[in-house]
Amino acid sequence: MSGLRGFTGDGPSPWTDLERPPLDAARLRRALVVPGGVWTSLEVVAETGSTNSDLAARARAGDAEGAVLVAEVQSAARGRLDRRWSAPARSGLFVSLLLRPGPEVPPARYGWLPLLVGVAAAAALSRIAEVEVGLKWPNDLLVTVDGSERKLGGILTELAGEAVVCGMGLNVSLRQEELPVPTAASLALAGAAVTDRDTLLRALLREIAELYGEWWRVGGDPDASGLLPAYTARCTTVGRPVRVLLPGDRELLGRAVAVDGDGRLVVRTADGADHPVGAGDVVHVRPQADER
Repeated sequence: MSGLRGFTGDGPSPWTDLERPPLDAARLRRALVVPGGVWTSLEVVAETGSTNSDLAARARAGDAEGAVLVAEVQSAARGRLDRRWSAPARSGLFVSLLLRPGPEVPPARYGWLPLLVGVAAAAALSRIAEVEVGLKWPNDLLVTVDGSERKLGGILTELAGEAVVCGMGLNVSLRQEELPVPTAASLALAGAAVTDRDTLLRALLREIAELYGEWWRVGGDPDASGLLPAYTARCTTVGRPVRVLLPGDRELLGRAVAVDGDGRLVVRTADGADHPVGAGDVVHVRPQADER
């Protein structure tokens, strides 16, 4: 019986882990690709190297804004700083979005898009999965598991001609023994009330579409759209001691005090000077006993 597909017996089952069913692409399209909406197409593929790479190629070929590409598994997924990562098939959401903000939004404000996607993801997951999700600057999703802050997922954006491709990887049902590193987490391990990927993806894409529309209508202004205060409120980096690993093997130690109007993390060093950081790898440092 394990070799049957459904009840018809016409071939082996396309999935064997009963706790990880495939996404229902047709139902997702009916729910999300609607007249006047942001999302104009939605495709679910069984496997690819990288949804970001695939969608970037399509963007350069002229695909319309609003294309959504989801993979059940990725073999060459990329994170920030070109880090590579992988996860079991159907254990998470691996999705990329094609956006064309211009000419209404100046290209200088495109850098807010990964932060926007982060805010939308944190808000949707906190509401639907009933798990508090925070943001580590600039675009890591964090949850607390067994009293420890761990990474739930990440966001990567890249320019593709005049378009922006936003990719997100989110761990949904990863088990403890499947974690790539001890500092990783999944919604299941965080005790989420909902781990159905169809439900989560619908909520995520609807939240992103709403925030993107608000941001786009005011020309990408992070203050006028409410994006800057929304991001700051969810950013667990602000207010904490940090070590920032900068390009060129440099390091900056201090306290993260704000996110500025350009989306940069403002780090205040011991001498009282503020240093805006546009790119770097942030490490949350445990406070000293006298700071508690």
